[in-house]
Amino acid sequence: MKKAFINLNKLFDSKYTWIILAVAISIIFRNPAYGLIIGVILSIITKNPQIKFTSTLAKSLLKLSVVILGFGLNLSTVISVGVSSIHITVIGITATMILGYLLGKLFSIDSNIRILLSSGTAICGGSAIAAIAPAINATSSQIAVSMAIVFLLNAVGLIIFPPIGHLLNLSQQDFGLWAALAIHDTSSVVGAATTYGAIALAVATTVKLTRTLWIIPLSFTISKINKSESKTVFPYFLIGFIITATIRTVLPQFELLFNHLAIFGKEMMSGILFLIGAGLTTSELKKIGVKPLVVAVILWIIVSVSTLLAIYYQLFSINFGA
Repeated sequence: MKKAFINLNKLFDSKYTWIILAVAISIIFRNPAYGLIIGVILSIITKNPQIKFTSTLAKSLLKLSVVILGFGLNLSTVISVGVSSIHITVIGITATMILGYLLGKLFSIDSNIRILLSSGTAICGGSAIAAIAPAINATSSQIAVSMAIVFLLNAVGLIIFPPIGHLLNLSQQDFGLWAALAIHDTSSVVGAATTYGAIALAVATTVKLTRTLWIIPLSFTISKINKSESKTVFPYFLIGFIITATIRTVLPQFELLFNHLAIFGKEMMSGILFLIGAGLTTSELKKIGVKPLVVAVILWIIVSVSTLLAIYYQLFSINFGA
């Protein structure tokens, strides 16, 4: 028995094991939540000896899948959704940053963690944290704590949002908008919207990527306030998303091919979420402090509930053109 356990550990020492599992999960499971759960369980059991590899691969594949998803959208849809959601994005980001600051002060948590959690909630989770961290000279432990909290809430959001949407009979357009505004990372937004429907996915992806662009001015502003010389990394995959949507628009004769590519991009999500889940280990969970977690949960609940109510009562709406 002990020998079998040792051989099992050796099996997970190989990068190819994780790649094969990610491919298999993408084929077997259409719901990305299953991939995430399996990844977390295997990571905790095996302590994932290839955590750096799986994390890097997940980030690269996520960017690739977002670019491929652009083949499923007409450029006019991207522009229509993006422009009509700008005011919602500005209101949401501003309110979330202010509320996060006040909650952080109330619970007396570290100022850097306060900024990282607020930015992650306001824009796009781990990507925002990674971009903002250099601007405030955040330490590795501060980044790790913030990332771990956001990742944990991402997992929860991916699982609970679709059932709540169905319970409230949200349209695909409304659910896509809610997911984009209230779930932290792009991966979980796309994962949740994928299970809800094609229109939900189109809206969620476009609105979320529009929000992601705000990493640039927010990072620049925070770096100036903190007098940091660190440069913000531009999310170049967004350009790829626009390019693929443009290609679909100017070459309508290849619509069938583009539809298949977009489906492939969606089916990648289960495997990608598996690799992302593989990045959550017991050591990362131990880094989560009680106060930062409480602040992050309260902030997330307020953002989720307020945006849901605004959408439900049609205070927030967007133009979705095909």
